[in-house]
Amino acid sequence: MALLRKLFYRKPPDGFFEICERVYVFDCCFTTDAWKEENYKVYIGGIVGQLQDHLPDASFLVFNFHDGVAQSQMASILSEYDMTIMDYPRHFEGCPVLTLELIHHFLRSSESWLSLGQNNVLLMHCERGGWPVLAFMLSALLIYHKQYSGEQRTLDMVYRQAPSELLHLLSPLNPIPSQLRYLQYVTRRNVALEWPPLDRALTLECVIFRFVPNFDGQGGCRPIFRIYGQDPFLANDKTPKVLFSTPKKGKPIRAYKQVECELVKIDINCHIQGDVVVECISLHDDLEREEMMFRVMFNTAFIRSNILMLNRDEIDMLWDAKEQFPKDFRVEVYLCFF
Repeated sequence: MALLRKLFYRKPPDGFFEICERVYVFDCCFTTDAWKEENYKVYIGGIVGQLQDHLPDASFLVFNFHDGVAQSQMASILSEYDMTIMDYPRHFEGCPVLTLELIHHFLRSSESWLSLGQNNVLLMHCERGGWPVLAFMLSALLIYHKQYSGEQRTLDMVYRQAPSELLHLLSPLNPIPSQLRYLQYVTRRNVALEWPPLDRALTLECVIFRFVPNFDGQGGCRPIFRIYGQDPFLANDKTPKVLFSTPKKGKPIRAYKQVECELVKIDINCHIQGDVVVECISLHDDLEREEMMFRVMFNTAFIRSNILMLNRDEIDMLWDAKEQFPKDFRVEVYLCFF
């Protein structure tokens, strides 16, 4: 069968990359070159016309990742070519991972479309700045359809389709740890009776550091936290909000030094549910300037104990910041039911 597929394989037309059978990606997503707006419509129209000539009997569904609530430029262009397009956001609170609800919608929609007939084809596209989330969603699609196995292996394979500097250019923080965490959630679909599981409402009590990062140049840091997600008390409003932000006024914000302590405990007591982004920032001595230390995105449905433990390779940090964290650094997020 593999030999037959190889014999009858048709190279996709220029402008597309075939990620797996009947799933094509616009290869302009793999470049650092930005198409000039006045040429974009002409370029897209040209390669879409080639694709329709290449697959004359095909029906196309396009998934597009863009920023904004208005109809995307891509949707406007493809409306002239009798193609159905679904727009998705390109981040969740700055993190290039979508909510579990949107991931589930995307995966089920792709599965339904491809199962309706052998002439149904998926096209994947991202607008400027959307490559990191497109890479993540392509990886989720490959794992969900069992085209690839292994979260790290799959994500690495997809990212290799573009120049390595593209991810660094578009994402100031390395998003791979949180992306791998969510790909593990997708993998669990194959063993779970219910997927995605129901959200759990929890209280994030505190965060503990094992060992102190060096963000002040003197072996220490002044950490504050911001937490984003759905308000558990507003069941019908899933718009992400700032659920917690360490106040800069009032109680002094302590500076921690490596020579003084090995453990840092920050009380938070914040109610969370569903998809959550936790940001840790180091304040400068003037209590105004900020420097991002790390970010973590997770979903409460997959928390099976009262603690989420993460080493320094499991947090999203600035690309060149790894050495600012001690080798044995660990974040412990303590949670409980409320």
